[in-house]
Amino acid sequence: MTEQITIDAIVGAPPATCWQAYTSPEHITQWNFASDDWCCPWAKNDMRVGGKYEARMEAKDGSFGFEFAAIYDTITDGESFTYTMEDGRKVTTTFEDQNGKTHVTTVFDAETQNPVEMQRAGWQAILNNFKAHAESL
Repeated sequence: MTEQITIDAIVGAPPATCWQAYTSPEHITQWNFASDDWCCPWAKNDMRVGGKYEARMEAKDGSFGFEFAAIYDTITDGESFTYTMEDGRKVTTTFEDQNGKTHVTTVFDAETQNPVEMQRAGWQAILNNFKAHAESL
């Protein structure tokens, strides 16, 4: 059985704002990277079951980059979605209202190439960037 990793954040913005910031390509490019020396030059999101999510992440100096892609399995609009990455791993993200703030939780299947703590730290850094972006809206 694949180990699952959970990351989360309490975002000081309502769920509708968080959902929009998390799923709209024009917002995704503003937060979808783990550190300030990286960027997300483009993102595409066909937000429907069977639709494809794609994003490019790369070092700002051009030394390295990769494209991330996944297919949506389930979507509960404004509340949650699950997608399957190209390597077969699953990711579920939920948005829960907490008195005008939003508890965003992502649970994902760990991969085997990198230590679990490294994966958790990288995904949490991206979620922290998302939090800062959503709170700025």
